[in-house]
Amino acid sequence: MTNMANKSLINNFRRVSVCGFAAAILAACAGTATAFQSVPDRVTAQSDATYADLVTLAERSDLVIRAAIRDQIVLKPERAPDLSPGFARLYIEAETLALIAGSTPVGKELAYLVDVPLDADGDPPEFEDREVVLFANPVPGRPGTIQLVGPGAQLAYSPTLESRLRPILTELVGPDVPPRVSGIGDALAVTGTLTGESETQIFLDTQDGSPVSLSILRRPGRAPTWGASWGEIVDSTARPPAPRTLRWYRLACSLPEELPSSVNLARDPTTRALAEQDYALVIDELGSCERVLTADY
Repeated sequence: MTNMANKSLINNFRRVSVCGFAAAILAACAGTATAFQSVPDRVTAQSDATYADLVTLAERSDLVIRAAIRDQIVLKPERAPDLSPGFARLYIEAETLALIAGSTPVGKELAYLVDVPLDADGDPPEFEDREVVLFANPVPGRPGTIQLVGPGAQLAYSPTLESRLRPILTELVGPDVPPRVSGIGDALAVTGTLTGESETQIFLDTQDGSPVSLSILRRPGRAPTWGASWGEIVDSTARPPAPRTLRWYRLACSLPEELPSSVNLARDPTTRALAEQDYALVIDELGSCERVLTADY
């Protein structure tokens, strides 16, 4: 048998074995809705995730890994029955270059599945020898096998992406991590003795029950001011969170666009309208929670 034929036979045998291993990964990940979902091409190819995307992915991940892709194999359609049209499911073998975040040890070699869009010719992109950042969780009982946390969890590595990501990861493990906001508890506006003077207090619900509140102050002849208090004490001198920080994310990406009428404790139509107006001010100044790849999370 010639060397070329021998090499071809070895490669074919290896690919059959890998497909069986990929099926085992699929079985291990069964029941997890976000195991393998299609991701936008420009996100797969570029590091253009927004701040909100990076926080969302990081919070869902036990592991954030910088890796180099060494090999990829396209799974047959029968191995990917839930695959979106126009996409391919790849079995990826990669080499760990660095564990950017995570307390679970990872080996030098990694294996995982990812859905990628096909090009105009119906072919998947070539990722071999490209560096990526992976947001993932380990697969129990399968060392070296990871499961991406959802769409867009494989991003092209760049120093810029890493520099954006590291402050987020530092905040998430810091001693003063703000609680996750789940909604609005109560809101009440109270007018003062002077015309144009008022104060609105909005108390937020959080997943762990920690107190968070918003205060909006109006004084005659001055622009309204507002701030967020992250504790038991409602601080009238509190300021808005700085943009693109975890506290900003907790508010901008969790609060509803309008104040629900059911939480407005005021009975007078004027003060009810004032509470709604003050809440709209907060939402406007927070700005939008822009997402490219985690809009459906």
